[in-house]
Amino acid sequence: MTIAAVERALKMLEALADEAEGADLSLLAERLGLPVSATHRLLATLAERGLVAQDASSGAYGLTLKLAQLAFRNLDLRGLPDAGQLVLDELARTTREYCRLAVVEGEDLVWIARAQGATAGLRYEPPMGTDIVLHATATGKAWLTSLPEAEALRIVCARGFKAEGRTGPNALGDVDALRAHLDETRRRGFALAVEEGEIGTVAMAVTFRAGPEPDAAIAGTLSVAGPLQRMHEARREEIAAALQRAAQAMAEIWPLRRRQIAPAGAQAPRLGATAPATGTAA
Repeated sequence: MTIAAVERALKMLEALADEAEGADLSLLAERLGLPVSATHRLLATLAERGLVAQDASSGAYGLTLKLAQLAFRNLDLRGLPDAGQLVLDELARTTREYCRLAVVEGEDLVWIARAQGATAGLRYEPPMGTDIVLHATATGKAWLTSLPEAEALRIVCARGFKAEGRTGPNALGDVDALRAHLDETRRRGFALAVEEGEIGTVAMAVTFRAGPEPDAAIAGTLSVAGPLQRMHEARREEIAAALQRAAQAMAEIWPLRRRQIAPAGAQAPRLGATAPATGTAA
């Protein structure tokens, strides 16, 4: 298979990932800019591998669960969700908001685990499968502050500030605004996004390290997000302290993630008072 064919196959999988009910052949051909015959051959190949299936009644093509199965298999081998879930659950109980764990993958972040702490009222619970817009999310900005400024700006500028409409009304729009915001984040000790990723929401985040050593590499981020009316300014210092305790607890267990098993009824690591693990320490 040529590089071009691999690229077309990946674009097809990405296109189908956004279609809950599947899509017909002509629509997929139009989206990929391919002849209908070539699109059909590509779909047939993916179907042979069990990645795509055609609905017998509508004729629409859709993804099977095989991709999800492969993803979960890889996560299980790496031990990533198990390593963080107990800490994440404790953070959700403490803050009573929606909490997520993201890990660094090259020059990107990927959400891999979540916990819902809200028990009443509005529940903010966005999908896990979306790309993280680095300049418009607390998660992204927490990680960016751990990088040299030039590197952080390069990564964001390479992607652009538009983000295809996946930002809120207060999203940063240029390099100067981003540079000033990252400086403020370093001074504050945690990342903050007020209606930047989505209207009506606030998110806070810190990084955590791959081990308890102060010079360990940044492994990922922990975030807390919720409705603006609950995540008001008076609560933010309390939530920031909970995030920093969780980040230190995560750093303690992260080296053990491949061996960690979370039995039923297991207790989360005790989240004692610790130094912050945000980009300010990097």
